[in-house]
Amino acid sequence: MSGLRTAALVGNPNSGKSALFNALTGARQKIANYPGVTVERKAGRMFLPSGEPVELVDLPGSYSLDPSSPDEEVTRRVVLGEFEGQAKPDVLVIVVDAGNLEQHLVFAQELIGLGQPTVIALNMVDLADRDGLVIDPAALSDALGVPVVSTVAVRKRGLDELLAAMGDAGSQDVGQRHDVAHLTLPERRLNARNIAKGAILSETSTHQLHARLDKVLLHPWFGPVILFGLLFVIFQAVFAWADPFIGMIEGAIDGTIGFVQANMAESFLRDLITEGVLAGVGSVVVFLPQIIILFAFILVMEQSGYMARAAFIMDRLMAYVGLSGRSFIPLLSSFACAIPGIMATRSISDPKDRLTTILIAPLMTCSARLPVYAIIIGAFIPATSVGPGIGLQGLVLFGLYIAGILGAMIAALVLRMTATKGQASGFIMEMPRYQLPPIRDLLIGLWQRAWVFLRRAGTIIFMATVILWVLLSFPKAQPGESQVDVSIAGRIADGLHVVMEPIGFNREISLALIPAMAAREVAVSALATTYAVDAEDEEAEAAGLTPRLQADWSLPTALAFLAWFVFAPQCLSTIAVARRETNGWKWPAFMVAYLFGAAYLFAGLTYWLAVAAGL
Repeated sequence: MSGLRTAALVGNPNSGKSALFNALTGARQKIANYPGVTVERKAGRMFLPSGEPVELVDLPGSYSLDPSSPDEEVTRRVVLGEFEGQAKPDVLVIVVDAGNLEQHLVFAQELIGLGQPTVIALNMVDLADRDGLVIDPAALSDALGVPVVSTVAVRKRGLDELLAAMGDAGSQDVGQRHDVAHLTLPERRLNARNIAKGAILSETSTHQLHARLDKVLLHPWFGPVILFGLLFVIFQAVFAWADPFIGMIEGAIDGTIGFVQANMAESFLRDLITEGVLAGVGSVVVFLPQIIILFAFILVMEQSGYMARAAFIMDRLMAYVGLSGRSFIPLLSSFACAIPGIMATRSISDPKDRLTTILIAPLMTCSARLPVYAIIIGAFIPATSVGPGIGLQGLVLFGLYIAGILGAMIAALVLRMTATKGQASGFIMEMPRYQLPPIRDLLIGLWQRAWVFLRRAGTIIFMATVILWVLLSFPKAQPGESQVDVSIAGRIADGLHVVMEPIGFNREISLALIPAMAAREVAVSALATTYAVDAEDEEAEAAGLTPRLQADWSLPTALAFLAWFVFAPQCLSTIAVARRETNGWKWPAFMVAYLFGAAYLFAGLTYWLAVAAGL
């Protein structure tokens, strides 16, 4: 032991503790791990106005002394003096976000109830003032029974007053405090609300509007309805708004195919360009407008502050299937791509909770599935209205996304009852302030998403399509023979077709499923390339994929194909990341097996029921 008096910074995450720690200690810091755990320990030397040195410890952000993670366990043990050789801190400095006063006061009351010398640092008052929220520190101090000092850590405002209060903390009369130690969590929440109301001198209509919005958007009944209504609007827009732009891109690709055919002599190179590159890769690129529209909505939801509220709403629903609320953010990331979603599970402390999230992440409908859904829906679902502003195509797309979510929830429930049996841990999250998304940030985000999509089209999809075209083009068919029938790829498809035929898949689908393991979008380019190679003339080759699908596929087959992609495992990169995150092949193999089984079962059920219904 150093013999120095100690002070501990404690509070909710995102309250500004680290900024305050840096402001008080400057460069006099040291970093190590707590004994027996991997949680980082930050300590530094500071000096009181009297010149007395004090060791200041920056504790991990916590919501309660009843820990639900290793970080919260460390905070509890330090505050209660349970680490061997370490006494309780001489002073607790509770850092509270002035702009989120009610929530932060819940934990503050629990800490005050310990009866230790305590000071409240009412931090980030500048941001509260900016939002029109004026708080009276004296009223807050009277209500809590401990000194309250206003601070702005990042600007080093209020530090002298805080140091003076910490120096006087040892002489506090703990017996004069309000007795909050016996309060239950619901009682502390109610008390926090009343204290916050009493300490707020004024607030602008904007701040009041945000509070009223949260009452509606986070309502246990209205909140989910609004969320799913918004998702419904998004999928309607994906079809309705993108259609003119898709038509322009399709026209440009068809015109390019016609130009190449008219200006190049028939040759291996011309066929590669028209059948492999333009017909194959081009059939995926046409869906760029839909990708941009989808991500425009997602980015607006993120940057406006609504996405965190959507996570809070979904947390309630996920609790019914045994998932931790911490699983929502990784699953949400998986709507863009399962790879960052799986990597984001590292923030989940419970190993079984984390494993469950990894195993169901591929069921989230990633953006790579959108071209597959869009081409089939566009070819087989009429662009008719089923109500005011409600298109049938958007309704079907919405249903496919909901099917993926429900599939993930059912899989989680089964896994939590069997292979990953356990109880979900609690989940608390900070609600960000509402704000208008900066146009510049939105445009940068859309450009990044579009570039990722086009880069995949120019690399993975391009290579897979060219390889497939080569396999489809050799050996050459004799006059009167089908090129696909005699090709290497066709013979491979014949073997797989034996397995896939019972669920309504034709040979072209069986063939497209193989390169689709490289990237989901390749299924579309593979179908386009297959039909282009087998086209009887140049006019048929330039006609595009949609007419060929409508001519060769039945509606039950198309519906079964959609059902397959709701459940089938994602790309090889996703499987590789799952192997890395689980340190072996056991769980990735299990994931691939159960997803393929579910895909085959539900595709078959969809096909058989559709045939039985006479579709």
